[in-house]
Amino acid sequence: MDFQSESIIPEASTMDTLEKQLICPICLEMFEKPVVILPCQHNLCRKCANDIFQAANSYWQSRSSSISGGRFRCPSCRHEVILDRHGVYGLQRNLLVENIIDIYKEECTRPVKKRGKQLMCEKHEDEKINIYCVTCQTPTCSMCKVFGAHKDCEVAPLQNVFERQKVELTDCIAILVAGNDRVQLVISQLEESCKSIEENSKYQKQSLAEQFDTLYAILEQKRQDLLQSITKEQEAKVDHVKGLISQYKAHLEGSSKLVENAIQSVEEAGVATFLIVSRARHMQELLVKMMEASKASHIQRTEVGFENMEEFTVSVEQVEEVLQNLQFGSGM
Repeated sequence: MDFQSESIIPEASTMDTLEKQLICPICLEMFEKPVVILPCQHNLCRKCANDIFQAANSYWQSRSSSISGGRFRCPSCRHEVILDRHGVYGLQRNLLVENIIDIYKEECTRPVKKRGKQLMCEKHEDEKINIYCVTCQTPTCSMCKVFGAHKDCEVAPLQNVFERQKVELTDCIAILVAGNDRVQLVISQLEESCKSIEENSKYQKQSLAEQFDTLYAILEQKRQDLLQSITKEQEAKVDHVKGLISQYKAHLEGSSKLVENAIQSVEEAGVATFLIVSRARHMQELLVKMMEASKASHIQRTEVGFENMEEFTVSVEQVEEVLQNLQFGSGM
């Protein structure tokens, strides 16, 4: 087997293995960009994803707009995929897979003769590079191993090293793809966490606002009740005092009439006339009435401090302290 055949076959096998990983499960062709990644971490062509979405949601097929919510199942694992109002255009693109596809296509378009061209040793122009110096980690020729710079080095068949490194590179690609899938899953979970935080915060804000509205309503109702109590007591006391004022005014009016009659009697100059007038005016009865009028003790008076309203004082210090110390989870 010549060097060209040896180098092409393993490379073709590696490329075939890579190609199998880049096949869409719907169209069974290589992924066509843009490539979208589902929440279950499987990949689809966006066109294929839209096709199965339309098939699963036939209602939207008759609508002109392609942006709407819906759901369909992953063709690989049957996991249900729920779409938002953007439809399949809301799914994230898998840029890593798209980059691998570009590299794969670029590699496939290279001429075979360049990939299989036999390299010659720079030191021995007639010798092909056919072994690998493990010590120096470089390809070389047999003459370099026997007589040249690598005569004391450890060497290995070029083909063995080639296959091993190809396998290692393929494994690294697979590990990297798997790692990116896991990272994508974490990103999706974190995005869901952000949505949950926003929704929970919105609910708690609404609940807190409703609780404070209830407190406002209770305080306003209590304020109205207390003001009404003060007003009721005010009206009762004012009515009582006005009643006393009316009694004293009536007493004053009676006293004034008695004084007027007494003055008229006093103004009589003659003794006989005075006595005659006094008898006509029932002087003895008038004197009794005047003596009684001089005493106003029978009229009720207000008690000391009757006008005070101190009993309607409200202490809010404890309530203020409770409100100022109000915290989440305090149970107050």
